[in-house]
Amino acid sequence: MESDPEDQVPPHGGKRRSRSAAVATRPDEQSVAKANEAIAIRPKRGKLTLLSRRIYNVFLYHAQRQGVDNPAYTINLAELIGDARFTSNNTELLKSHIRDMQATTIEWHTSSGAARKWTSTQLLGPVVIHEPGRGQACTITWTYPEPIREQLLKPAQYTRVLLEISSQMRSYAAAVLYELGARYLTSPGRITMREDVIWWASVLTGRSDIEKVDYRILRRDTIKKALVELDTLCEDFRMEVVEHKRGRKVEELQFRIIPKPQASLDGMKDPTKNVFDLQLVERLIALGIKRADAQDLYAVTDEGVLRATVEHVEQRMKSQTLPELKSPAAYLRDALKKQYAGHGEDSDKPVERPAPAPSVTEKLQQLRDEWQHARTNRARELFSEMTESQKSEQFAKFEAEKLDKLATPIAKAWRRDGVKSRVASSTFYRWLAESLWPGEVTAEQLLEFAVTRQG
Repeated sequence: MESDPEDQVPPHGGKRRSRSAAVATRPDEQSVAKANEAIAIRPKRGKLTLLSRRIYNVFLYHAQRQGVDNPAYTINLAELIGDARFTSNNTELLKSHIRDMQATTIEWHTSSGAARKWTSTQLLGPVVIHEPGRGQACTITWTYPEPIREQLLKPAQYTRVLLEISSQMRSYAAAVLYELGARYLTSPGRITMREDVIWWASVLTGRSDIEKVDYRILRRDTIKKALVELDTLCEDFRMEVVEHKRGRKVEELQFRIIPKPQASLDGMKDPTKNVFDLQLVERLIALGIKRADAQDLYAVTDEGVLRATVEHVEQRMKSQTLPELKSPAAYLRDALKKQYAGHGEDSDKPVERPAPAPSVTEKLQQLRDEWQHARTNRARELFSEMTESQKSEQFAKFEAEKLDKLATPIAKAWRRDGVKSRVASSTFYRWLAESLWPGEVTAEQLLEFAVTRQG
């Protein structure tokens, strides 16, 4: 990760801040001052995922609030899950992504005048999850490698990143482009660094094992989809790819940042821009994955990778020349883990084995997740049955209780499109469910829900 001559200097003591930072000035908004060197991360070893990037941003947000001088940082585990917009309390899944960050090696390049400094380090230091027992809150404590701790927590040059907007992204590539766009939005040229195709493939996928790239596939499956997603969710700017060719071959890329005038925001009303692909979740369920597990997979897996893997499994199930799949769900999980989707049947195939039986705790959490999903859907149905005056009353209550607490882009989307906004409607329906049925779900409610579902 290298600093750029066009980087913005941070407002430590009243210096300049980018336009993107200007939307994050209210104290109730969660925004992290992310070191510019930490935005376009190219792992040298290991891999990064969409959820690990969210977790890392949440860690930075809370660590910066607690102070650069602290040797370690602690928050309630529930707070991490909420801020990362993770829809499950599955701590094993969180641990897996934390291990990925600890195993990921990065290189940090800094310069001051003629002096240059190179550092190779892990992305994250030791992490401890403390579970004190029934009735007491679980906590998570983390540290950063000492060579880069101060640069991360009190960066000399940084970009403001809104956690609310970052968490809306459904693919790793879109999350990276959002942060890069915010970084270069106020630079004179409004254009990112120029790097080779392999570099961009690694940065936009979070993978360290890429040695060869078919640019046509990268552009079709990763870049193009990420740009559409960014255009749908980000109200400040859109981006376009700039290709640099040698002959007919594309060898290097940049991305141009284009500010959005207010008039162009009408495109957000286009109902065909369905960033949250509910059909993909249903396809996962059709493969034999429980709804709660399907939602977890969708929430924490890069959407492009997940879609390609689902298509691979569906094609494998249709094959007349290969043995019948005994467990499509287990096959899909192994395919995701080994990332062989699209390599064809001649490549290494996973060993088909039944998925491990979930523990009692995991089964209970799955039931809670399904109950939450059903409750939100029920709130949506009840709202559709309300009279116009009743709907107006709910809108007024929502705006009085929540509007000032929403991130500015989400609030703008609500003020402009109301419940028709794909960005803001999910927040409204979650609030409505909590308003209609306040309090935690009881054991009796879960039992009744389980019996009703099975019956």
